[in-house]
Amino acid sequence: MKIHNYSAGPCILPQEVFEEASQSVLNFNNSGLSILEMSHRSKEFVAVMDEAIALVKEVLNIPENYDVVFLQGGASLGFSIAAFNYLNTHASYINTGTWSTKAIKEAKRLGDVDVVASSESQNFNFIPKEYEVNNNTDYLHFTSNNTIFGTQFKSFPKTSAPLICDMSSDIFSRKVNIEDFSMIYAGAQKNLGPAGATLYIVKKGSLGKTNNNIPVMLDLAPQIEKESMYNTPPVFSIYVSMLTLRWLKKNGGISWIEKRNQEKANLIYSEIDRNSLFTGSAAIEDRSNMNACFLLTNEALKEDFDKMWNDAKISGIKGHRSVGGYRASMYNALPTSSVQVLVDVMKELERTKG
Repeated sequence: MKIHNYSAGPCILPQEVFEEASQSVLNFNNSGLSILEMSHRSKEFVAVMDEAIALVKEVLNIPENYDVVFLQGGASLGFSIAAFNYLNTHASYINTGTWSTKAIKEAKRLGDVDVVASSESQNFNFIPKEYEVNNNTDYLHFTSNNTIFGTQFKSFPKTSAPLICDMSSDIFSRKVNIEDFSMIYAGAQKNLGPAGATLYIVKKGSLGKTNNNIPVMLDLAPQIEKESMYNTPPVFSIYVSMLTLRWLKKNGGISWIEKRNQEKANLIYSEIDRNSLFTGSAAIEDRSNMNACFLLTNEALKEDFDKMWNDAKISGIKGHRSVGGYRASMYNALPTSSVQVLVDVMKELERTKG
């Protein structure tokens, strides 16, 4: 039975990745051991870690002056890690939703935080465009894609301040100039792998400039020095991330997936704008290619629409309670054919109830 998985995360991954990973749970590379029980110090897993990091660097075209590590705790721990490692006296944040709000809260535990721009007044339905950043700020932090409200930075902030980005929900979905950033961090559970691992991309020379007494598990320097193995890493999540990166590279890398993601976004947003029974909730120019949020224009049709998409084997499109309505999360592994199924249901609703 084909399920069209629009879950906002953990989310859909490539079928071939599931198949290979499932075999490795039973017997990894004919070792007689499961990937779940294999020592992270074994030569077999060290090879997995090395390949995963090498693929991250290759697929994202990361320059030599950056380190890549896989840690734990999700982006939520990343909020604290960013502040501990970079906030000395003053930091600047752009607030575009739930996750940046939480990042701001964590940073305020350590120092002075200036929210230079916010879209909170309009329930985070747009990306702020005009703001000033203090030249003396330690860094500017933003969230590139907002899963709950369906907005996305189409271009990144231009500033002389070090730039830090929570890129959890759109990393590996489009081209990024890594050299624009001092640090990027991202939970794996959208476009990279299952929950459990968090990717950090750190510019060499950007650490060690604060007076913070950093707890060792939040200190990026020893994590980099120990090559992601200061403590036991999330073995399975890193392994599946490696498989997903293999899949991405094999199919054409970032150029290929960026084009496919744009095609999916164009398909769903064209229908939202055409269909008299639906309306988008995010500003048109800031609509996310990962998370399309939309509402019924007539709530009396909710029961009919819900039955229709359930009958079509569509899963995970209920909107977050902060926005309501519906949210179609279209991460890398979601095929265009699944988006077409949803569009067809929307057309049928209009045909029968419009």
